[in-house]
Amino acid sequence: METATSSKHLPRNLILATAIGILLIVSISMTPAGFFTWLGGRLNVFSTVFLGIFVEAVPYLLLGTLASGLVEVFLDRDQMGRWISKRPVAAAVSGAFMGMVFPVCECGVVPLVRRLFHKGLPLSAGISFLLAAPVLNPIVILSTAAAFGWGQMLFLRVGLSLAIAVVTGIIFSVEKEAGNVLRPALTLSIEHDHAQTESNDSFVEKIRKALLITADEFFEMGRYLIMGILLAATLQTFIPQSVLLTIGSGPVLSVLIMLGLAILLSICSTVDAFVALGFVGTFSFGSVLSFLVFGPMVDIKSVLMYLQVFKRRPVFYIVAIPFMMSLLSGLLFNYLLP
Repeated sequence: METATSSKHLPRNLILATAIGILLIVSISMTPAGFFTWLGGRLNVFSTVFLGIFVEAVPYLLLGTLASGLVEVFLDRDQMGRWISKRPVAAAVSGAFMGMVFPVCECGVVPLVRRLFHKGLPLSAGISFLLAAPVLNPIVILSTAAAFGWGQMLFLRVGLSLAIAVVTGIIFSVEKEAGNVLRPALTLSIEHDHAQTESNDSFVEKIRKALLITADEFFEMGRYLIMGILLAATLQTFIPQSVLLTIGSGPVLSVLIMLGLAILLSICSTVDAFVALGFVGTFSFGSVLSFLVFGPMVDIKSVLMYLQVFKRRPVFYIVAIPFMMSLLSGLLFNYLLP
């Protein structure tokens, strides 16, 4: 019976496939030749942008997941409690300055923060570390100094990033239940910590466990990194940046455009200073500064990775608070330093 039924459907499927093939051939034959030239050029741009962001981001994602593995194996919850204050303001400030210790950008900091939450890091400290680390880490400070020198732009970038991170961390300290902010799987992991490393493990065994954790988290977070890069590359390919640059000349509109570009371009914070340098002279001082402050905190790929740690509503606030503060900072400096 199954064979007879399958044989009845075979001609119908064959006719459908033939019709689709004919329709495809006719569509291609009627398409202007210039379209394929344009499409080929767009695909070249897409692949170039995708590979550029991917090559920038992957080493730092690997560094972040390696740090995550080492934290899991060598750091216990008692040590975390001794190092980080439980008071909201002190915890937020401490978390922000932790960025100077870990040389991770916005890609690598997400898995590291997730692991630190697992080890008992207070919520306010984790949020401020998440936002501050991509700017306050030594590599980014040196790259910004190489692009703009040891002057106003560097100090304002570091100072504003630190202030925004601390304020956001303090705001989140109002929430006393981590389960209202973190994803359920992570909250369960914190409450029932079954992954503690045994104290009698040898050093070699601990390193082996750290590398296994690194590999697991690299491939887990890497999926969302690639999804974010694909989206960023698509937007950059099919939305002409010249259009955005043309309408971004005013003191208000220029800041909004640069904040939009920060999200759209999804550039790693270790090299974004050199990209921002190209906008100097075309865009206002405040808009370039807002790009340098907001870009490392929020872009397409980092938002997708945030969603693997936090619930949707907290992610909205993690994006909205730095956006509003970066916008206000840019407007303030545009009118004070026209």
